[in-house]
Amino acid sequence: MSGLPRRVFLHGAALGAGVGIAAATGPVARMAVPEGGQPPLHGAHQSGIICGQQRHAIFTAFDVIAANRTELADLLNILTERARQLTSGGRPAPVGITGPPPDSGVLGPAPAPLGLTVTLGVGASLFDTRFGLADRRPARLTQMRTFPDDHLDPAQCHGDLSLQLCADDIDAAVNAVRDITRHSRGGMQPRWRISGFLSPARPSGTPRNLMGFKDGIARPDNADLDRAVWVNGGNGEPAWARGGSYQVVRLIRMLVEFWDRIPLSEQENIFGRRKNSGAPLDGRRESDVPAYADDPTGAVIPLTSHIRLANPRTPETAESQLLRRSYNYDRGLDEAGDLDMGLIFCCYQRDPLRQFEAVQTRLTGEPLADYIRPFGGGYFFALPGVVDNGDHFGRSLLG
Repeated sequence: MSGLPRRVFLHGAALGAGVGIAAATGPVARMAVPEGGQPPLHGAHQSGIICGQQRHAIFTAFDVIAANRTELADLLNILTERARQLTSGGRPAPVGITGPPPDSGVLGPAPAPLGLTVTLGVGASLFDTRFGLADRRPARLTQMRTFPDDHLDPAQCHGDLSLQLCADDIDAAVNAVRDITRHSRGGMQPRWRISGFLSPARPSGTPRNLMGFKDGIARPDNADLDRAVWVNGGNGEPAWARGGSYQVVRLIRMLVEFWDRIPLSEQENIFGRRKNSGAPLDGRRESDVPAYADDPTGAVIPLTSHIRLANPRTPETAESQLLRRSYNYDRGLDEAGDLDMGLIFCCYQRDPLRQFEAVQTRLTGEPLADYIRPFGGGYFFALPGVVDNGDHFGRSLLG
């Protein structure tokens, strides 16, 4: 198929698209990938959640404009077909001498996948009355709430679908978003979009955010993924959701001009880590575990520091561990001429109330809140993986 069926196209034409900055959780779990580094599309889980993190990402939320459940199924089939083509690469099929080019051409005549992953999620709004899915909504899927330190822009929040495109090269991600929006015209339209990048490790270890601090040092072990990341049935979850995960995306602007004018010692006390090494203030290496029990009054690592609030490392807070896949962003200047840059915070978990929201609630009112402005994002449920060539995104949901 080269696009949505005519009935969907015509319908679309008639209608006209923080959590902690350096919190104590991070991207770690790497899945096995074939030689050449291309993560597989097929599997029990979507590979964009657990493969080694690529250098570039585009996050886009969409409003579904398909007219009914049949057209929604058509849309999900198209998204799966395009994901297969884009992640396998190769010369696209010709469309004839009178047709448009088969793809954007930005990757040349025989596009390579370049580590591309396509991760699809569904928002709470997809489970309204339009498609008869209300009784299939994941048990913990809601619209993203507004926290006390948020400055949310409704135009940059929520969505029926979430699309996370990650690749080793930015042009591969750009090609993918153009290809997918082209083939899904009439089925969905963009609501908000943002591009991000993962900084190289400098000089080594964990990459840095745009405040200059290493971001995502502590991380869950691979053995903890079943407990921390995947929905495995029970707990009121619908059977179709097994193998999926709750995705939280938070768009967090950093007030870098303000931040760059405060003393280094104050910056380090706000985070609870050394800026150069990433070590906790009571340690020497970024991998050192803070010894909070030896510092009960916060004389070394302040009680209000970001890492201490985000992860107090107590038995009671151990269950809030989650898996991060965050990216820096830079959108140039805002209308006042200030630098518009920050963090696309993205995390995956089994229960957003117990995990993300528990962490975010502990961070309410932290000193770092004076230097950041969460302005967008959303809660989504990343669908179970596409298991083989006969499967498609959302097959179990719609079945």
